[in-house]
Amino acid sequence: MSLLKRLGRFSAVSMLAMGSVILSSQALQASAGLMTGGAKQLPPITLSVMTPLAENPYELESGKYYKIDIICDGSGELALSGSEFFRNIWIDEIVINDIEIRPLGLHSMEFDDEGTATIKFIAIRPGTFTVRIPGTTGESQQVQFTIR
Repeated sequence: MSLLKRLGRFSAVSMLAMGSVILSSQALQASAGLMTGGAKQLPPITLSVMTPLAENPYELESGKYYKIDIICDGSGELALSGSEFFRNIWIDEIVINDIEIRPLGLHSMEFDDEGTATIKFIAIRPGTFTVRIPGTTGESQQVQFTIR
């Protein structure tokens, strides 16, 4: 085998190895936020009879660690549903009244009274997903999450 072919194979193997090191580095950086509690705080979602859920759509980056508060003002018995969004994130924990819940998944949550639930998660699969108050069609009663 010629020296040029051997170098070509060596270069290809080196490039693959370097690529896996770079990917490993990115995975370590993402998990470092999880291990150190370094979640990026997102603006809250507000559940209220008279208030939009959120001011703006959310732009997330796949592999990043986030934290969002869902705040209900008690103006009505309200729920928040978004199974497609919840299936495309990994939920680290949900905290309600200092109780930490580590679910395998989430379909929706309902507030019978005022309170706050905090969700810590890693965005996984890219796409645009809608979270809404079930049974509503108004734009102010839904919010878009885009994962890039």
